[in-house]
Amino acid sequence: MRCRMNEDTGADYLTPWQLSECVDGGGVGLVEASSCSTYIKGDVVTSFNWPWQTHAVMKGSGLQKVDPQMVDGHLSHFLGVVGITGLTALLGVREKGHVTKGANQTMVVSGAAGACGSLAGQIGRLDGCTRVVGICGTDEKCKALVEDLGFSASINYRHGDVSARLKESCPDGIDVYFDNVGGAISDAVMEQMNKGGNVILCGQISQYNKDVPYPPPLSEKMQEVLQNKNITRERFMVLNYMSKAEAALFELSQWVKSAQIKVLETVVNGIENMGVAFCSMMKGGNIGKQIVKVSE
Repeated sequence: MRCRMNEDTGADYLTPWQLSECVDGGGVGLVEASSCSTYIKGDVVTSFNWPWQTHAVMKGSGLQKVDPQMVDGHLSHFLGVVGITGLTALLGVREKGHVTKGANQTMVVSGAAGACGSLAGQIGRLDGCTRVVGICGTDEKCKALVEDLGFSASINYRHGDVSARLKESCPDGIDVYFDNVGGAISDAVMEQMNKGGNVILCGQISQYNKDVPYPPPLSEKMQEVLQNKNITRERFMVLNYMSKAEAALFELSQWVKSAQIKVLETVVNGIENMGVAFCSMMKGGNIGKQIVKVSE
């Protein structure tokens, strides 16, 4: 959504928002009336292009019907853990992380208290990582990662030396890095990765306000580190793996229902607070998925 505020999003699957047009994003809601044979009143539907409105008229082709039982009636989960965010975390770990049970692997997640990072760390643990370390920006978030989500350790990048903290938390080096932020934090992580490690290039939030291509180029030093250690770092696009979405969403749903995955959300009430919620999220004010609740 931040990228859509630029004249060029840098992504062929995203178009910029147009002046005077209604802003949109991921949304879930209830059908109140329908002239489309696919949907009836009372259906719960979701879309990537949900207008920021209390009520909207939408084409049926742009909607997807969802089953509230998958989330035990917690509809906002369709925007997070049992939606595109959960798919990004699960398929990112599976397709690019190469986690192997019994291999004593260490995973590091940056942006670890956000919607995607908080899930990715838990999935890494469930898939077999011995140690999962999260990097985030407040002590409150660090505490939530360890006490609520089962991370092995957490690092507040605003306090102290991130490289030194990584050495303490990852004594056997780093095998898998789920990268949500890019920049200096990611450089510090990649410098401590083991040979044959894998970087899951999910997001680069530290770079979104800079006029650089996506993903932004690495320094010569970091390119040399990756090459010398045979570390893979490939851009991950969840939309390229949608053939696996149905099975993945079911697995995520079962993990949530069995409490193997815990979900964190920051909920703001009222459509009038959309902008406040968005700006807060971009400054790291959210823990877990940032949700705006428009109605009951």
